[in-house]
Amino acid sequence: MRKLILGLLLVLSASLSGCGYNHLQSTDEQIKASWSEVVNQYQRRADLIPNLVNTVKGYAAHEKDVLTQVTQARAAATSMQVTPEVLNDPAAFAKFQAAQGALSGALSRLLAVSENYPNLKADANFRDLQAQLEGTENRIAVARNRYIKSVQEFNVTVRSFPSNLTAMAFGYKQKPNFTVENEKEIATPPKVDFGSVPAKPPGETPGAAK
Repeated sequence: MRKLILGLLLVLSASLSGCGYNHLQSTDEQIKASWSEVVNQYQRRADLIPNLVNTVKGYAAHEKDVLTQVTQARAAATSMQVTPEVLNDPAAFAKFQAAQGALSGALSRLLAVSENYPNLKADANFRDLQAQLEGTENRIAVARNRYIKSVQEFNVTVRSFPSNLTAMAFGYKQKPNFTVENEKEIATPPKVDFGSVPAKPPGETPGAAK
């Protein structure tokens, strides 16, 4: 009897492997790992923002609109409950992506404004925060790319025969992915050229900015 049971288990194991079950399991775990890295890097960026905003405020307090936009975008992005269920909910995933995209846009505007303040650009703390932010944006781009590839592999397995039959039997469905008109452009970290001094705004007299 034991030999019969063992034989049945071996046959079942081989059949599950042949129909894509094991591959679905491994790619699903890879997606979870890739997603965790995406979330970690976005959180790392969020953690840098308060110090960045405070530093900019010290030199450009009157840029209230831009500073408020960044603060509000960060609050919206960090208020979301990013649970594993997000990976199976296209609407929740789209909401998460939209919040992070809004924060990216607000940060880009903040860094663009900083170009008008040479003293801010020369501040050591600002330069360090900018370097950390740019490094984090690069990590976000890498993490997003890994997640995209993991989801693509999983979704192909879910849709392909005969593994699609296994997917249906065990309740596996296609997962949402990052979908933007130009993924490469969105994922490119904002740049600030510390080597150049911006042109003076119209009407500014020489030596006005100290």
